[in-house]
Amino acid sequence: MQENQNKMSYLPIRKLIAQMGLPMIVSMVLQAVYNIVDTAFVINMGEDGVLGNLALTYAFPVQLFIIAIGVGTGVGLNTLLSKSLGEKNFAKADKTVGNGIFLGICIYAVFLLFGLFGSRAFIEMQARGNEKVAEMGTQYLTICCTCSFGAIGFTIYERFLQSTGKTLYSTVAQISGAVANIVLDWVFIYPLGWGIAGAAWATVIGQTVSLIAAMAFHYATNKELHNGVKNIIPSGKIIGQIYRIGLSAALMQGLLSVMMLGVNLILGKFPQDTDLAQGSFGVYYKILQFAMFACFGLSNTIISALSYNYGMKDRLRSMQCVKWGIVYTLITCAAITALFEALANPLANLFGLASGTNNGEITRVVTVAIRIAAIGYLFMGASIAIQGVLQALGYALYPLLISALRLAVFVFPTVWLFSYANNPTYNFWWAFPIAEALTAIVSSVLLYCCAIKKINLLAREKTAAE
Repeated sequence: MQENQNKMSYLPIRKLIAQMGLPMIVSMVLQAVYNIVDTAFVINMGEDGVLGNLALTYAFPVQLFIIAIGVGTGVGLNTLLSKSLGEKNFAKADKTVGNGIFLGICIYAVFLLFGLFGSRAFIEMQARGNEKVAEMGTQYLTICCTCSFGAIGFTIYERFLQSTGKTLYSTVAQISGAVANIVLDWVFIYPLGWGIAGAAWATVIGQTVSLIAAMAFHYATNKELHNGVKNIIPSGKIIGQIYRIGLSAALMQGLLSVMMLGVNLILGKFPQDTDLAQGSFGVYYKILQFAMFACFGLSNTIISALSYNYGMKDRLRSMQCVKWGIVYTLITCAAITALFEALANPLANLFGLASGTNNGEITRVVTVAIRIAAIGYLFMGASIAIQGVLQALGYALYPLLISALRLAVFVFPTVWLFSYANNPTYNFWWAFPIAEALTAIVSSVLLYCCAIKKINLLAREKTAAE
């Protein structure tokens, strides 16, 4: 009987979260590889390496925003699709898949236009008159935006696989793209001498490889879903339900872009070492993605498992999804914290192998940054896991509030205050663990006052139905 059921309906939750979570962690962490590999290769290009790193730092907020819109839409798809499958509403599930494809096409059209007409203005806003950096950043960002169909399409098809519990396939697709990106980065930047444009082409080709693999897995394995062309016809009701959760998730992810841009602008006002502070922040933030995206992987696991079991109105399994989702996230963050504290200097050295202006100083600053900021990873993990719980239960504003607190409300004023401290380039990193700790307190209150209360109502609904 179990062979004909979705494993999210019967597999013990502790095992389910572990089994689904590990591939999702790997898949999400590999998303960070694209930007980390680009940065490592670019910063070691030689005399243009430091300028290239600044160009990538200025372009990075838009790359984060592309991910944000794709992931936000994917979260809405994930929640609605998993819930529909849990309710055995297969017609709605099919329509959700079709409308997800339609939304992916629309999102790509927007970033295509931005890449063609908005890239230069965005880079020049941050470059402070440095024409070489502006040119490099514009070239990189234009390629990444105009060819962003791979990144956007993959986030859509990845969620189709995750919603049906086939997380291993999405991970294989992500790995295939990451490997292609690493190989092509070296080929395009060094033997072919394409410079920063080579890094951009390697990224978009890698993303396209992941998309093709994910599409192949979806159409070959998701037999419970029917992929008729008629389902792609937009439905206002389905799209509204997707973005009831997805819009909040997109805004949450978009705040990563806002935080990156906002901190860059604040660092641009530092009285000294502006380029060093911004360059170090760009490198550190890409290293941080290993921890943050691992948390997002488990958060996505919580969304899939909890949405499905809440749709089945199973209170006990829903509560176990919350418990084990948070426990596994905290364990993962504790392990990453220990790893980063032990390997802070080797990680920073990945971005300072070449001789060049400020490369050695960037290594020293990033080492300090990793050791300070890693203190906040446990708090970050708790907040992101709770966001996943709230999203799975249909809350939109509370997860957005958590992101706003940890990425803007508590960060910007704290970074600004540290700009007046002694040696701000080395000390402003304390803003991040402070923001994470304060946000975790608020997140815990929301968990107990909203999520747990809503799940407990299932017992009353079942009693009333009987």
